[in-house]
Amino acid sequence: MDAPNLKLPDYFINRELSALEFNNRVMQLAVSEETPLLERLKFLCIVSTNLDEFFEIRVSSLKQRLESGAAPGGPDMLMPQQCLAEISTRAHDLVKNQYRLLNETIIPALSVEGIRFIRRTRWTTAQREWLKEFYHQQLEPVLSPILLDTARPFPKILNKSLNFIVGLEGIHAFGRPCHRAIVQAPRSLPRLIQLPENLTDTGPCDFVFLSSVIHAFVDELFSGMEISGCYQFRVTRNSDLYIDDEEVSNLAQALESELLASRYGAAVRLEVARECPSDLTEFLLRMFGLENADLYRVEGPVNLNRLMAVYDLARREDLKDISFTPGLPACLAESDDLFATLRRQQIFLHHPYESFAPVLEFIRRASKDPDVLAIKLTLYRPGSNSPIVAALIKAAQAGKEVTVVIELRARFDEASNIAQADRLQEAGAHVVYGVVGFKTHCKIAMVVRREDGKLRRYVHLGTGNYHPATAKLYTDYGLLTADENLGHDVHQIFLQLTSMMQTIPLRRLIQAPFQLHDQIISSIESETRNVANGGNGHIIAKLNALVEPEVIHALYKAANAGVMVDLIIRGICCLRPGIPGISENIRVRSLVGRFLEHSRVYYFHANGEENVYCASADWMDRNFFRRIEVSFPIDDPETRKRLIGDLDTCLSDNCMAWELLPDGQYRLLYPEQGAPRINAQSVFLQQLSESG
Repeated sequence: MDAPNLKLPDYFINRELSALEFNNRVMQLAVSEETPLLERLKFLCIVSTNLDEFFEIRVSSLKQRLESGAAPGGPDMLMPQQCLAEISTRAHDLVKNQYRLLNETIIPALSVEGIRFIRRTRWTTAQREWLKEFYHQQLEPVLSPILLDTARPFPKILNKSLNFIVGLEGIHAFGRPCHRAIVQAPRSLPRLIQLPENLTDTGPCDFVFLSSVIHAFVDELFSGMEISGCYQFRVTRNSDLYIDDEEVSNLAQALESELLASRYGAAVRLEVARECPSDLTEFLLRMFGLENADLYRVEGPVNLNRLMAVYDLARREDLKDISFTPGLPACLAESDDLFATLRRQQIFLHHPYESFAPVLEFIRRASKDPDVLAIKLTLYRPGSNSPIVAALIKAAQAGKEVTVVIELRARFDEASNIAQADRLQEAGAHVVYGVVGFKTHCKIAMVVRREDGKLRRYVHLGTGNYHPATAKLYTDYGLLTADENLGHDVHQIFLQLTSMMQTIPLRRLIQAPFQLHDQIISSIESETRNVANGGNGHIIAKLNALVEPEVIHALYKAANAGVMVDLIIRGICCLRPGIPGISENIRVRSLVGRFLEHSRVYYFHANGEENVYCASADWMDRNFFRRIEVSFPIDDPETRKRLIGDLDTCLSDNCMAWELLPDGQYRLLYPEQGAPRINAQSVFLQQLSESG
């Protein structure tokens, strides 16, 4: 019998559609009545944030390919116009469901709890007077209404900014008729205004949208004109930065220029108020070069992201997830000498259930320790007020050798990373921007310390970024160790990143773009051979995304040979499970819950040896071939056992797990009759509680 052709387009799910499908799963957290009310609002906002990025990057890329006449770009062979049409249908449905949930469920439920959004038609006299004063003192002085006529071109509209198109009738001061104007909301003011409690009939959590205030007093901007309507709109633009590495002599300057240009990139989506008349929407579509498929009419604020402010402003902890204190390994609680502890044993951390504080302490202590000679670290998304950066600056100012490989091209964090690089350089740190053509995505840190006349290396390896805030929201793993082999390998990688020369072979780490792809393929093929020779085969991969075709081919072959394949893929998955004779032995599930599942873990049965790795890399083309990534083995038997147990818990989840079906859709799993409810994240929180 001939071997099946594993490259047929029908065996692959389109990447863009899979990415969009992820937002439906996030949306269900907002729908679920089991989710606390303010968390439901938060997830509704997260869907909007995700959609913004999806249009800015993925849809804009598809539109560029369509304009250039490019052939299908993925193994699914879906043409750009087909993909865009399907995206439009699904995205319109998603947005419609978002606003229905907001208006019919979440806003009424918040109102019952005393958190109100006061429509301008329901302002009390006292509220209206206060808002009118607010308008005159804080809003009107920074507004610049732009009248449109034949002598004035349509203004440049900033990406994702709040704007209003105003319908007018009358003659302006210079004697010409006018019909339209644009009012741009100032970015310096919040989109939600909290009313003071001392106003009549006003509660402690009463809010008014900035857009409502502009609507209410817009006529004052156009004295002598008749206002026929005022409607909010927002345009989303192509925000993918293009830097020709071969032609750039100064990457930071090139990025800063490109960031400014991206504010006014090609338009890809137009959001307008539902009641905006067709003549004005058609005018806006023409001005932005868009079609009806790109138009999204919404019943509410055009930027739901701004509602996220309510989460903090309302100060209602009873409407949020129950707070918890991240744990600390017992060995750290018993000793205040981190380096002495690491000489005795490694420390393996599972964030956010276990604190990120030991990682911060690792860098802080090193920055002050007189025996520490050098600190080296990679930064991908450190954040604008990073305590890690602050510690590195102190270390550099104290005369230590500080080397930071900072990735300026971390999407949507470019400006922040440039600023951090400048601060580090001013303090005397050696700052390296990475390697031409490759993003530095690995998460590694090394401290070199003089002990007993010799130098010892201490390292941290992680699956997540050096960002304390995301360490409270993302699930990630981190390893602190004084292991000589891992220290050797991290040292070699830093030498490579700074000198860009070939280094001696690594002892334990596996690095992309050099070995990781081959190693993953080899490990999958080894499982296939083991089954063919009468043994058992099992592969588990916990990832953010699975896209790379050769890995998918290898998984199909393994499954076809009898290897059991369990995939825990939070977001994009281009593999299609459940195809008869191809992928019947593959299960794919997505965990979507309170925390963002971000850790990457690879498990291979290996005839009972059970090889387990943590990594910074997903199984995507970019991670294997266009990024510098690191995968590190879990050699300690107890840690390996613990990590395998974590994977088993994720695979047993029947509360927040979604199963991928052969048609590319997902279904939420429920406990079978009589079976216990298992929520993996709740299990890990319970383990934290019991260990504390």
